[in-house]
Amino acid sequence: TVACLIGAASLICYMISLHHEPGLMIQKLMFTFLLGSFLGIAAQFACERFARLGKLRRAVYILALLLMAGYYLILAPAPDISFEVRIRTVVAVFAMLCVFVWVPSYREKFDFNKIALIHFKAAFISVLYSGVLSAGCASIIAAVDILLFNVDNDTYGYMMTIIWILFATIYYLSLLPRFNSDNETDRELAEHAGQYPKFLEILISYIAIPLVAVYTLVLAAYFIKILVTMHWPSGQLGIMVLAYSAAGLTIFILSSLIENRFVHWYRVIFPKVLIPVVIMQLIAVVIRLNAYGVTESRYYVVLFGAFSIICGLLLSFRPVSKNGIIAVLAGCIAIISVIPPVDAFTVSRVSQINRLEHMLLSEGILRDGKIYPQADVPKNVKIESTSILNYLESRKYIKSIEWLPDDFKPHEDMKNTLGFEPYYPWNEADNFHAGIDMQKPFSIKDYDVALNTFLNSSMDKAGQPSYDFEVDGVKYQLDFKPVSSQEWYVTVKNAEGAELVGTGLSEFIKSLTTDGNRPKEAIAPEKMTFDVEKNGYKLRIIFQNFSIYDAGGADRNAEYNLLVLFGAP
Repeated sequence: TVACLIGAASLICYMISLHHEPGLMIQKLMFTFLLGSFLGIAAQFACERFARLGKLRRAVYILALLLMAGYYLILAPAPDISFEVRIRTVVAVFAMLCVFVWVPSYREKFDFNKIALIHFKAAFISVLYSGVLSAGCASIIAAVDILLFNVDNDTYGYMMTIIWILFATIYYLSLLPRFNSDNETDRELAEHAGQYPKFLEILISYIAIPLVAVYTLVLAAYFIKILVTMHWPSGQLGIMVLAYSAAGLTIFILSSLIENRFVHWYRVIFPKVLIPVVIMQLIAVVIRLNAYGVTESRYYVVLFGAFSIICGLLLSFRPVSKNGIIAVLAGCIAIISVIPPVDAFTVSRVSQINRLEHMLLSEGILRDGKIYPQADVPKNVKIESTSILNYLESRKYIKSIEWLPDDFKPHEDMKNTLGFEPYYPWNEADNFHAGIDMQKPFSIKDYDVALNTFLNSSMDKAGQPSYDFEVDGVKYQLDFKPVSSQEWYVTVKNAEGAELVGTGLSEFIKSLTTDGNRPKEAIAPEKMTFDVEKNGYKLRIIFQNFSIYDAGGADRNAEYNLLVLFGAP
């Protein structure tokens, strides 16, 4: 565990020193070391709990190393550290956390509630000490930087990495006793560590539980409002109920060792109240699933909702001494969520592809596995198709669609492939946005100077940009003059103020907005560029992005972010 933490911290420090995106192998090794540290902790607790494994400690650690190597081999062929890789790793770490919290209590060898309390106290103290240490070290570094000599800003990153990756984790682990040791001293230390602090008892009994009670009343009032109006929430409910459920279950476990009236009624009422609250939330989620299909976030919301309902049922009829079932259930559900074909990513991918196919089939665009482009389709189909394809591209699922070209890119190929351009749910009459594809190069041949500027309709005369520059010893001036709320005139003048070459911007903008006022993203540079030439003087305007929008007045306003290239004869 310590070796993996040192490896992870070293790699993170190295990544900080690079000041750019680190190599893919470095990132994969960092994730492997982080996962390996949790594997080591789980192996240690397993050896302490099971005498047979304790005798085979070396073999258990070798198995942990093999699992760590297997994880790296799984990552090795991946083209990048994708969203899926990150989530799978986080879920695997969470599952191992559940394992090493629960394992010491297996067959009631040690009270699970005391184990949870000890872990909570250790984590709280470790975070507190690490926070104070971080603030103190940062102050010292700042004082040295100001008073003595310059300190590299990377030092703060190195310091935070060492404190939070190494110190915080190792100190947290050092506070955990040997739960299942037969040694009398170890048993006394474990019992001492499991004593309930008075401040925590007050915090749980008279602050946390009343807050949960008030939050419950707010949710109940909201659900009554839903039943009266029959207007279901559009998505804001999920995170609130998830937080309520997670906090409530944590408080339930931590309160299991306290005996007073507040805690007693909380343990009696909360599990039963949790069930209808989560059911109402799941109904809202199911409505969104029917409308928009499954995504990873909705998958986990449903999964956590099912977990909460099961916990509510179990806690309603089982004694608090059996609370360990919560950790077991959480770990099992976490593992299920990353095992194909029922994992979050497979289910989400299949759901969204099926939605897309159903829409295109209904419009006749997709027939017998072949695409027949059509421009005249309903707006909602364009919006939903764009949304789904962008989602699939962000998750790198596009190649899973057999009837799409292998190199299909939604922002570039939708019109040629499906018959219509990407369409977004913006107000077409009021807004338009376009942005250049920053991943593609553009030529600057035959130009001497490049200047980047930002233009806005609200600029006053004092804020109008003007630049003086020289080419081969000859002085020039680049001016931008507002003509209207959307028009600017760009001109290059000589030292005497005579115009050498100039152009307006609005005509070119109109050529981009004629194909429906819809947001456009990642447009090829050549389509966002126009050239003007006069008497050998060249002016090239490259729009990096621009927006046309309704600001509430009689005219629509504009914002331009552009690169101006000038070439002298």
